[in-house]
Amino acid sequence: MNKKIYLIRSSNNKFGGAENYLLRFSNALKKNQIEHQIINSPFPNFLPSWMKALLFNFQLNFIKKDKFFYSFDRISCPDVYRAGDGVHKTFLSIEKKSKLNLLHPTYCYLEKKCFNNAKAIIANSKMVKDEIIETYQINPNKIHVVYNGIELKNIDYPKSFNKLSKEFQISKKDSIILFVGSGFKRKGVEEFLRIFSKIRYKYIKAFIIGKENNIGYYQNLSTKLLIDKKVFFTGPRVDVDDFYTISDILLFPTHYDPFSNVVLEAMNFENVVFTSSNNGAKEILDNDFIMDAHNDDKLILSISNLLANKTKLNKEKKKNKKISQKFSIENNLKQTLEIVKKIE
Repeated sequence: MNKKIYLIRSSNNKFGGAENYLLRFSNALKKNQIEHQIINSPFPNFLPSWMKALLFNFQLNFIKKDKFFYSFDRISCPDVYRAGDGVHKTFLSIEKKSKLNLLHPTYCYLEKKCFNNAKAIIANSKMVKDEIIETYQINPNKIHVVYNGIELKNIDYPKSFNKLSKEFQISKKDSIILFVGSGFKRKGVEEFLRIFSKIRYKYIKAFIIGKENNIGYYQNLSTKLLIDKKVFFTGPRVDVDDFYTISDILLFPTHYDPFSNVVLEAMNFENVVFTSSNNGAKEILDNDFIMDAHNDDKLILSISNLLANKTKLNKEKKKNKKISQKFSIENNLKQTLEIVKKIE
């Protein structure tokens, strides 16, 4: 790279998937001694989200000049745009959102500008590439698929189990089903709880990790489903790796996700992963692990059978670990820089 890269992301939320990916990407750039700078939005949180988005976009246009912008946000002046948030118009067609919320038309306005003005677009799944082409008629040759990259880690089960068993009522004979994600409605926590309640296996516990403003609704639902003694709502955690380590299955019935980082992270910690067909991460999974619908009865049977057959369960866990190793942040950086250098 001849030019300094400016990485654009309005939010610096330490629990956000996109923000964590950006941090990994920045660290990989540092290791390769590539000059870069992260630009976050300076505008205060008391402003409406739509206003902050427009003000941040205005600020970036003002300072752009000959700077090279690699944007992780919908802005009207990117050189390269990484569509890690997917296509907002597609998201709106899946999720029913208030038409009075000005954030949605603002995002759609910026999204259209972004896709049209970017010299290159990086989609983190084929699903997102197809959505961009279908929704905005963008030239397919301008869009490159680069799957997410993670930091590959080693497992220390005794350490993680000993730590968490002091905080939660779990034993080594328990099979653990995991959910990780903030914004429970879109990520499918209600579906998670309903599926979990139907799994017929004696020794089973669930952890639900993430931020949710309406958490009481989900806690009450777990009580109604008679699983409240088996389900732990932890809130957001900085020690998510420990939960991945002790878990057997990640169940992630999201309504819409361009490509969930949690899928790769869970696979790297030897979890079997089940997710929905609206998640771009389905592209690295076998069909048996993709949910046809949020109340897929075949899925309940598949999970129950896996838990009852430890040999098969462990085989799938090892297989996922091996798959995840193809998706290191180093490989992600290499693929990304090849695209960036062509248009620098």
